[in-house]
Amino acid sequence: MAPDFDNTYVTLPERFYTRQAPVPVADPGLIRVNHDLATLLGIDPAWLESEEGINTIAGNHLPAGADPIATVYAGHQFGSFNPRLGDGRAVLLGEVVGTDGERYDLQLKGSGITPYSRNGDGRAPLGPILREYLVSEAMAKLGVPTSRTLAAVTTGEAVYREQRLAGGVLVRVAKSHIRIGTMQYFASIQDLDGLKLLTDHVISRHYPEVVDAANPVLAMYQQVSRRLATLIAHWQSVGFIHGVMNTDNMLLSGETIDYGPCAFMDGYDSAAVFSSIDHGSRYAYRNQPAIAQWNLACLGQSLLPLIDADEAVATAAAQDVLNAFPEDYMNAWHERLRTKFGLTTTEAEDETLMQDFLDLLESGRHDFTLAFRRLAELAEDGNDVSALFEFPESFTPWLQQWRQRCERESVSADNRKAQMQATNPVYIARNHLVERAIQEAYAGDFTFFHRLHERLQQPFVFAAEDAELAQPPQPHQVVLQTFCGT
Repeated sequence: MAPDFDNTYVTLPERFYTRQAPVPVADPGLIRVNHDLATLLGIDPAWLESEEGINTIAGNHLPAGADPIATVYAGHQFGSFNPRLGDGRAVLLGEVVGTDGERYDLQLKGSGITPYSRNGDGRAPLGPILREYLVSEAMAKLGVPTSRTLAAVTTGEAVYREQRLAGGVLVRVAKSHIRIGTMQYFASIQDLDGLKLLTDHVISRHYPEVVDAANPVLAMYQQVSRRLATLIAHWQSVGFIHGVMNTDNMLLSGETIDYGPCAFMDGYDSAAVFSSIDHGSRYAYRNQPAIAQWNLACLGQSLLPLIDADEAVATAAAQDVLNAFPEDYMNAWHERLRTKFGLTTTEAEDETLMQDFLDLLESGRHDFTLAFRRLAELAEDGNDVSALFEFPESFTPWLQQWRQRCERESVSADNRKAQMQATNPVYIARNHLVERAIQEAYAGDFTFFHRLHERLQQPFVFAAEDAELAQPPQPHQVVLQTFCGT
């Protein structure tokens, strides 16, 4: 069964988008279909794997009900405002309502030139397609709110960047693709009617609980802020670095989007940066919470005319929301940390205990993921990753303090271990493994891509046969930079 489209964004005025069909490709070939996600969306996976389905993924066929558009938005990119961006290599096919009752966008990424391509070719090299597939689905299994990948194909065409590369197209799924930058676009051109229509659409789609609030726009802003606080705390807790936290890459739904120059940390380094275009470390790991607040300030500025006709009143109300973000973030961060450390209650010295552990990790650049997983095993006898990671003697005093703290919990050791193992993964989409999958795929072999993807679907379960996929890189495997592929 093909998608059963139920499109709403196209009911907004045409200045919100351009009707744009995807540009066909020469010779599409299936890479992978996400069966679980297809089922959630009410789409038959077998149809996606059929000739018609593959051609739909590639942009060569439009199924009934599709109404393809490229949306317009603006955004601050590395702090500088660009007043008109938009979907430069993506086309929104339409929306479906999943079996869970949620509404989802289906978007083709790498589907050709649009009016917003800004001299780009509208295409995507195979590497970024595979990276997004692996990392977005890994994030989903880690429980992080995220856009997801329904399917991907090769195109049979070359894409030219620094070199000639094979091309691909990916089907991205999100609860919407409405960004902070979408609000900024209408605010920047002083289209208050458009801004009001967009805000009403966002409230109806994502925040219906605020419809009857005294000030629905302000209440929506509060909800967006809280969702982003929770999202960034989740990123930090798994060592994820987005790499390009521009306002056009921040969704109002509170989901992660744009898996371009992203990466997971290996050795813990709060200053870690991987993006090849982040020359000033603006989007370093430790800066992500503050950047999220900065982006929310941009959103608040855009919403001021709708919050109150009196600019001073609107500014004060928006500032109150913005001022609450650091506490909301820290509460979410500490809640995630307590779970990672196996704590269910709160004591005055907990924050110091947890920060001391992070400081020890950073002092020796110890592996972030394996250190927490080994700690989970120490909660009750376990040795799955002991061959991959063991705490050095410098941790001994801290481990004694942690054990003493755990003894003051009412949770049994078995339950603590189970909780910690359900929170601290064994497997993440490590940069060197993703890079290996990409390079082998460019050579025509997708075997390792599929193997890695399968293992990342169960990140919390250790499998001895895949122990190598939990290992940090050897010195010659370290990936220093990641790229966006545009």
